[in-house]
Amino acid sequence: MSSLRTSRTRLAGAAATAVLATLSLTACQDGTGVHVAGTPAAATTTAHSAPAAPSPDTSSAGTGSSAPRAGAATGTARPAAGTSTPASASTARVPSGRPDRPVTCEGGNTRTVAAPLNRPVNHMLLTVTNTGRATCYLYGYPAVRFGEAQSVPPVIEDSQPQAVVTLAPGESGYASVNLSATDGSGSHGHTVNSLTVYFHGRSGNESVGTGAHPALPAKGVYVDDSLKVTYWQQSMDDAVQW
Repeated sequence: MSSLRTSRTRLAGAAATAVLATLSLTACQDGTGVHVAGTPAAATTTAHSAPAAPSPDTSSAGTGSSAPRAGAATGTARPAAGTSTPASASTARVPSGRPDRPVTCEGGNTRTVAAPLNRPVNHMLLTVTNTGRATCYLYGYPAVRFGEAQSVPPVIEDSQPQAVVTLAPGESGYASVNLSATDGSGSHGHTVNSLTVYFHGRSGNESVGTGAHPALPAKGVYVDDSLKVTYWQQSMDDAVQW
């Protein structure tokens, strides 16, 4: 009888052990045990420790950021097709037809030629041609210096024109020089081999710019103290009649 009770007790213990094992296995599979809950916990920790991918910065415009906004164009802006880019102020060209402001004629913007004349005798014609881009004014008369002369010869007052001689680019003005007396009445005659022509300013009291140095004949020219000049003239005929 006691043996039967002992067997029943052992059987009950074994059944209880089996029930506990079943409950333990069920607990491990329903997410409450280490095996089920441990893996999601580790994944959650890893996800929180890794930085999130940066999203496009939509507030960089106007903030001084060097990075362009997503989708923003980079490089130099180009005009739309069919349009032209306006020229900058530094490359804009002045219209070719625009006239330059008039200036005073002088050695730097003219070419001067000196040519002895056969008629009238003992005369020389000065021809000044405007080589500049602007119109220039020939004021007064030529201040000529032959050789090493210390003074310029006087002007023939009656030769003064009614208006200032005006030379457009390429045009010429004229003056004649009486080199010596035709009747031999002049004194201190001598031969000179060089000539400098100075130009007057608007006031007529001073020379302006640079002088001109027209060539003389190889044998030189003869001058005496009767030397004098005419005012600048618009035409050659007006210059040689004095």
